[in-house]
Amino acid sequence: MNATSSAKRYLPWVVATTLFMEQLDSTVVNTAIPAMAASLQVTPLSLKAVVTSYILSLAVSIPVSGWMADRFGTRRVFMTAIAIFTIASVLCGLSVNSPMLVASRLLQGFGAAMMMPVGRLTIVRTFPKNELLAAMNFVIIPALIGPLLGPTIGGLIVHWMTWRDIFFINVPVALVALFLAHRHMPDYREENTRPLDFIGLVLFGTGIALLSWLLEVFGEHKLDVTSAAVLLFIACALLAAYVWHAQDAPHPLLRLALFKIRTFRVSVLGGFVTRIGVGGLPFLLPLLYQLGLGLPAWQSGLLMMPSAAAAMGMKVISARVLARFGYRQVLTVNTLLIGLTISMFSFVQSGTPLYVIVAISLCLGFFNSLQFSSMNTIAYADVDGPNSSMASTMASSMQQLSMSFGLAAGSLVTGWFLGDLPQSNRAALTSALHHAFLTLAVLTVLSSFTFWTLRKTDGESISHAKRADEESGD
Repeated sequence: MNATSSAKRYLPWVVATTLFMEQLDSTVVNTAIPAMAASLQVTPLSLKAVVTSYILSLAVSIPVSGWMADRFGTRRVFMTAIAIFTIASVLCGLSVNSPMLVASRLLQGFGAAMMMPVGRLTIVRTFPKNELLAAMNFVIIPALIGPLLGPTIGGLIVHWMTWRDIFFINVPVALVALFLAHRHMPDYREENTRPLDFIGLVLFGTGIALLSWLLEVFGEHKLDVTSAAVLLFIACALLAAYVWHAQDAPHPLLRLALFKIRTFRVSVLGGFVTRIGVGGLPFLLPLLYQLGLGLPAWQSGLLMMPSAAAAMGMKVISARVLARFGYRQVLTVNTLLIGLTISMFSFVQSGTPLYVIVAISLCLGFFNSLQFSSMNTIAYADVDGPNSSMASTMASSMQQLSMSFGLAAGSLVTGWFLGDLPQSNRAALTSALHHAFLTLAVLTVLSSFTFWTLRKTDGESISHAKRADEESGD
């Protein structure tokens, strides 16, 4: 199905609106965690389940999104996902306790699992490779307004109103997204839909869910070592069983053969480790600012804005940077810079000038933006059209899974170094958070070695496409 010029014109706005809603929601929630903990009478670190449940639901549900889009059409699935996400947001705001809030976040994650992967798939199918980087960057720039406004809006809402109101701001944005999707979303679907790999879904989903749950409860010291070891073995066995199953299944849930494509393999696996390092920051930084430095929620929100502002600025020049230096050099060097920047947060304490914190946040947003643009586009550099749906599904699943692991890893390290000391002990909590930042920084630096395995010419079909068109006069 050939996309019309109208679809090319409006589709990036449709996808950007939903990504804006997702990013606004996640950044608002992170800022409100301390207020939620006080209201629900639990500790702030224990409320990481509110964040991890959402990300975990995303990771488990995303593999089904590609099949649903092929079976029912991208427009119908996309609009249904927006509706589910909005209903779940309202339920989050009405939650009376932590379990209800976590359950609502699980439903919200299921809706989000069909939104962005289907939106990204539609972008990949609509735009040729020589226009893909520009289209992806256009989607990201408006969506970065979410992280730019989210922390500030969340801080102001928590300061002047109640944390419950932060979930209701999704409703008007969702109505706009539904209108745009109904008018301008292309309706791609496959005539011969592959059957759903139900066995693979059970094996992969159960294994991932159990592994993520173990990471969460381990940090809370709720499980003895023997039980944890047994459950870890079961989780790994389930994932190994899926790998064995996928090799012979005619229509596997996740087509592992795509990892034979070097650019796709490096992007997904290297990006997995990188995102573990970055994934814990949106949860840990508000804790550092509010509980460690004693700043109010609104000021903590303001300190999250420079990172988003810098990310928007980088999107404008990322295409030229990639065309000049190439994917291998950019990803290798930039990953090292991200690790160094994350480590700088380990020096932030009560006496640190605010302009220093702002400078570190600017660097983080600048480098993260270039990293995600690079990883998200090179994944499709050598993937052909028939495999685009599966590639989008696998890339999205691994991205969300790595973010979940990163959040769990950051919380686990923080809880480990905090020990039995109360989280109200500002000095002890600050020290524990510093150790978490250093750990995440080391993980990020290690992932740079994966990107070095790229060839100098990898990704040129995307990064040099615009230059080639200009030279040929097209």
